[in-house]
Amino acid sequence: MKNYLLLFICLFISSMAMAQEINNVMGVVVNSSNGEPLENVNIVNLNQVKGTATNSEGSFQIVAKANDTLHLSYLGFKSIKVRVTNDWLKFGSSKIELTELALALEEVVVNQLKLTGYLEVDIKQVPTINNNYRYSISGLPSGYEAGKSSTITKIIGSIFNPADFLHRMFGKNPNEMRKLKKMKEDDEIRNLLASRFDREMLMALLQVDRVDLDEIVRQCNYSKGFIQTANDLQILDAISECYEEYKVLNRSRGNKI
Repeated sequence: MKNYLLLFICLFISSMAMAQEINNVMGVVVNSSNGEPLENVNIVNLNQVKGTATNSEGSFQIVAKANDTLHLSYLGFKSIKVRVTNDWLKFGSSKIELTELALALEEVVVNQLKLTGYLEVDIKQVPTINNNYRYSISGLPSGYEAGKSSTITKIIGSIFNPADFLHRMFGKNPNEMRKLKKMKEDDEIRNLLASRFDREMLMALLQVDRVDLDEIVRQCNYSKGFIQTANDLQILDAISECYEEYKVLNRSRGNKI
């Protein structure tokens, strides 16, 4: 009886070790409506912070272990998350279907200016052009971007605020900050983010919603124009630089105390 119990314990420990072992998981992504393979589908392992894309045959291979979550996204299709199972790792490739989205054009409203002939009244109707500026601060590797209404005093005074905001967002979950570093080091992730503008992959990786993501960048003294036009890689670099500068400034404040 003891021998059977010992054998059971050994098998259990071995199975647990295998479950935690990192392997390569393979799959094929197809269009759910016709079964056609989809090329260049973006695939990211949210746990290991590794990325890849499907080839011309819809196939992919990515580093993963059991219970990791893969995020799949493709233009015009609904993004999905897929859990990696032991069976998937054991038996090989799996077919994943993506569902096509219905595209709808939003109504565009053009506001016509109604001039009165009075300069003081009419000038208020003209849209304000937002000029963006970047301010360089001695001792830091990069500058800060701010809108027209910002002043040097405001920029210097708010350097510490974005850091505090970032710390409130991620301080209780430092794993997300480690993900930032991994994302910057993974070439596949960077290539995927450089071609995207929807923030979807960033939100999935950092576990924040779109409002919080935009607020993080805004608190880091980047302008509304930058937030609206930057690709996902630029947003990633902006957040990462902000956090690195926070650590430098925080250490400096600690040394002065």
